[in-house]
Parts: sequence; structure tokens; C-alpha cells
Amino acid sequence: MAELARTGVADRSLDQPDSQGAMYPGEEGDAGMSSETEVELALRRDASLSRIDRREMMGVLAKWLGAALVGATVLGAGEALAAVGGQTAGAQRKYNYGMVIDTRRCVGCRACTIACKAENKTPPGVFYTVVIEHVIGVDIEDRPTYATRPCFHCEHPACTVVCPVAATFKREQDGIVVVDYDRCIGCRYCMTACPYGARYFDFGDNYPAVEQQTPYAAVPSPEYGQYRAREDGKSPIDNVRKCTFCLHLQDEAGAYSRAEGRWPACAKTCTGHAIHFGDLSDPAAEASRLLRERRAVRIKEELGTDPNVYYLI
Repeated sequence: MAELARTGVADRSLDQPDSQGAMYPGEEGDAGMSSETEVELALRRDASLSRIDRREMMGVLAKWLGAALVGATVLGAGEALAAVGGQTAGAQRKYNYGMVIDTRRCVGCRACTIACKAENKTPPGVFYTVVIEHVIGVDIEDRPTYATRPCFHCEHPACTVVCPVAATFKREQDGIVVVDYDRCIGCRYCMTACPYGARYFDFGDNYPAVEQQTPYAAVPSPEYGQYRAREDGKSPIDNVRKCTFCLHLQDEAGAYSRAEGRWPACAKTCTGHAIHFGDLSDPAAEASRLLRERRAVRIKEELGTDPNVYYLI
């Protein structure tokens, strides 16, 4: 990693613009709305929903995730279910985990972001899920639109193709895209390749509780079930990091249990019940039911990534 630093690969200036977490309450320079304003706007959500055209909503999603997001495809009930049932050729897929995010229910509270950081003990500048917002219209009665953006765990992820050391790959048993910290060399090719900006580089920064060696600093991260203590010069410092769907909460068979609390932190903490997680190949799963009953959009489908995160509009 020292060599990478000398060649400029580890320079902060190369980090993606949306990887700085500038929108989050409590961060320096945050200009978030007051809680009172958010409540008032939330109460007007349903009343103003009929004023929003579906094409306009697709445009909003495009603006959230970059100027290149112009080819999002709206799926009907049957099409959506068929799309999530596909499996990677040759893979022995037992589960097909994904998320369905309801843009009508997300209130922008960012509880998902905080819960994720608490669960995975991510450092400053590393966010496995972020909340993106956009205001539709300019009148006082126009509502803001929010949605969380985790890793999309694509069926054909661009990030895995470019990794020169095969450190990031898609697990055959459940479709979750992961990073092997012991193999990752920190080149950040995967960050450049990801069309959703869902990967972050760990520069080794720490929150004060870790810097001051409080008891919190000794608590290891459960990420990947490896329980690594944070130490200078050791992984995941100088590695690329991303959302894992909290796979450390799976049982030995690879299953999650919402009743037992073994559920991705963002989904079980969402105050508006906007994040629905589950096995998309299971017709009885709540996420699958929502895709049958509602209209959904997947982002940047024209790139052929086949993401496993859907947005209800």
C-alpha cells in the first residue's frame, strides 16, 4: 500500500464525489432540514402524490444517481417478478437476495445510514447506504422525494470484472457481491467501474471514540463474520468497502430471520417501512409480493448490470 500511496492511487482526490457523506445530519457543513419541517412534509406526501407523473419520477431517480441514468426501465407486475427470478448461468443459487425500496414511504430520516454504520462499525467517509433526496416542484405544497441507495448486488456486476486480483466477486449461493479484504490491493478500479457509486475507500480515518481508545475501539466489526479489530496498517484499512446486506447475520444455511432480528440493519431500522429485503426468488417473500402488486424501476438497466435493488414509484 505504501507503493500505491507514492504513485497517487491512494490520494483522496481520486475518491468519488458522492463518497464524502456530505448530506448527513451531524456532518460538518450539513444543511439538512429541521425535524419539524420533515414531519410537515411527510404529512403532505400522500396528498401531493397524485400530482407527480411517473415519467417525472423516473427523471428524479435519474438525477439522484447521475446524469447517465437516462435508461431506467419501468416494470409491470409480471415483468418485475420474472426479472428477479433469473440466475447466473452455471451458478447453484440457493437464495437471490435483494431489496425493494418504496419511494412513497421513505421520509429521509437517514435512520438506515446510522443503523448501518453502527452495525458494521464503518469509519468516517465510508457509507454502505446513503439517502438521496430531490424536491419535485417549487411550491410549498410540493413534496421532497427520498430513497436509500445501498449496493445493488447486480447479477452482472461491472466491479468484479475489472478487479485485477479477483478480490471482489459475486457469491454463487446467494448473489451477494463481496470484497475479500485480504486480497484487495486498494487500486479502486472497482469504484470507477461501479455505475452506482456504491463503493468507498477506507483511508484509515477514525471517529474520536476510536482515536481516543475508548472501550468502543476494542469492539470488533462483525462484517463478513470475521470480527476484525481496527488496527493501523491492517485490513480493511486501505481497502475498498461496500454494503454486504449484513451477511454476517445469516445462519449456517445462509438464511436470514426477521423474527430473530437477523435482518439487514437498514431494513429493520427503517422508520417508514420503506426498505423491504428478502429472497427475490421466493414468491412468498414480502419483496416479491410488492413487485407483483406495484410498479418498479431498476436503475441503469441499459448497462446490462441487472441490479437486484428495485424502486417502487
